[in-house]
Amino acid sequence: MIVLDVLIAALGLGAVWTAASARVIKQYERGLVFRFGRVLETVRGPGLTLITPGMDRLRKVNMQIVTMPIPAQDGITRDNVTVKVDAVVYFNVVDPVRAIVNVQDYLFAVSQVAQTSLRSMIGKSELDDLLSNRERLNQGLEVMIDSPALDWGIHVDRVEIKDVALPDSMKRSMSRQAEAERERRARVITADGELQASHKLAAAAATMADTPTALQLRLLETVVEVAAEKNSTLVLPFPVELLRFLEKSGNAAAEPKAAVPDRPEGAEESGTTAPRAVESAPERSVLRDIGTIAPTAVSRTPNGQSS
Repeated sequence: MIVLDVLIAALGLGAVWTAASARVIKQYERGLVFRFGRVLETVRGPGLTLITPGMDRLRKVNMQIVTMPIPAQDGITRDNVTVKVDAVVYFNVVDPVRAIVNVQDYLFAVSQVAQTSLRSMIGKSELDDLLSNRERLNQGLEVMIDSPALDWGIHVDRVEIKDVALPDSMKRSMSRQAEAERERRARVITADGELQASHKLAAAAATMADTPTALQLRLLETVVEVAAEKNSTLVLPFPVELLRFLEKSGNAAAEPKAAVPDRPEGAEESGTTAPRAVESAPERSVLRDIGTIAPTAVSRTPNGQSS
């Protein structure tokens, strides 16, 4: 009976000891055993592990990637622009011993290093780099954070700049600059279009000059297009060459013939008829407009003088 009681007591003590010494480590964790304050070199893997109650203390370390946002940092860029930049850091523990022994709180340490590195990166960069060349800045920031973190058993997977906040005055200036750039591009495109159109028109003019019939066909096509719109008034262009031809014909007809000398004063008395000058077209039109002027009567004295 006494033996049975001792056996039951031993089993109870064993169960209590097992319960006190058994620990469960998850798949994404690693366990460090401190025996009398000294860390053991063997890192406990996932699963069930036993420690010595009263002598050992188990510390679990998470090996997952940690996503840590970096608070927005105010800074002045190299070209003297005040900006506010925030970012995010992705890192994980690769050496649990150094992460626990070498640094008191590796999460807080990584956060502070990330903030100071971000401030330093803002001061070394220009505004255009922060806005358009983020890949290079992300790589530089990753190197700056990863250098001290290696001694803590931390691996920085990547660093990403999330947002760059600009002052309102700078936003307005950039908006005006972008608007001016778009207007310049629009003017250049319009000028290129006009240049190409002028080349095409010059080629078309040369072709029509070699073939006059093409100009007439183009004129008829234009008339057809205008008439198709059901307009009440049709404007028909008149060729300038025809106007010039008519003008030259009119000038040639208006030129007077060679003038004949007037007859002498005594020709009428002698009974001879002198040839009369041919009136030109302008003279006939003037006579037609003002009418025929009646001759004035002239009386002569016996000595031959007119009165």
